[in-house]
Amino acid sequence: MKSSLQPSSAATAAESSFPYEEAFARNIGWVTKAEQASLRGKRVAIAGGGGVGGVHLMTLVRLGIGSFHIADFDSFDYVNFNRQVGANVSTLGQPKAAVMARMARDVNPELDIKIFDKGIDAGNLPAFLDGVDLYIDGLDFFAFDIRQKTFALCAERGIPATTVAPLGMGAALLNFMPGKMTFEEYFRWGSLPEEDKAIRFVVGLAPAGLHRPYLVEPSAVNFAERRGPSTFMACQLCAGIAATEALKILLGRGDVHAAPHGLQFDAYRNRLARTWRPWGNNNWLHRIAIAIGKRQFARMAAAK
Repeated sequence: MKSSLQPSSAATAAESSFPYEEAFARNIGWVTKAEQASLRGKRVAIAGGGGVGGVHLMTLVRLGIGSFHIADFDSFDYVNFNRQVGANVSTLGQPKAAVMARMARDVNPELDIKIFDKGIDAGNLPAFLDGVDLYIDGLDFFAFDIRQKTFALCAERGIPATTVAPLGMGAALLNFMPGKMTFEEYFRWGSLPEEDKAIRFVVGLAPAGLHRPYLVEPSAVNFAERRGPSTFMACQLCAGIAATEALKILLGRGDVHAAPHGLQFDAYRNRLARTWRPWGNNNWLHRIAIAIGKRQFARMAAAK
């Protein structure tokens, strides 16, 4: 029986006759024809096919990126419905990576997509990043170990890496560019326990904290149980920002601000904050925020 991951004969026929230039003609104006052709030849790796990862993929496909590496080990469930673009009644129980690849090829059947349906780990990470022009982080918030390894290998190989975090009803951006401050230099995770990494991740992702004032159910955030609230609005905003950064990085035009510079936009509060935190989480403002976060976490743990 033919694997569901392999293109059908109909898909192969569609690929051979797909009018790429016509399909993405409305991008022209914001990009030149030569730039669109360049995007067609780029390869982007996206780890995670859920909330942000899935919508990252679909946004970049519609931008005309021609090749992807996508990774996710999970399958769609009802709990994904509020925020994951591939989560529908028709896809319940189906592997996220396979569903997202199918959706992507339904937009552009000539895509070259390499699927890592077991997710990424230390063993397949080198292959996942082979030949890619850009890495975009779509991993679950709590995937600390593999996120740390992925950004470290990106830095080692000189691969630009972008993370845009969905926070509340907004998005927070950090770029890690070759030759600039690395993920580890910014977040300073080292071999810390996961609870400490979680606190440092939150503080480092969005120093401005624009999302915090309207969290109406604080009990929904529970690091110990690895859960937190989410919105589709935030995921869509993240994808728009990530794809715009991808365009600038891949085409080599426009301002790309690398860490320790960051940006957070919050649609609920109609606010935009640009941040600059020299030394990352070793900045005195971050050290204070981390200490406060630790006390709050300890109080939550004691209250159980």
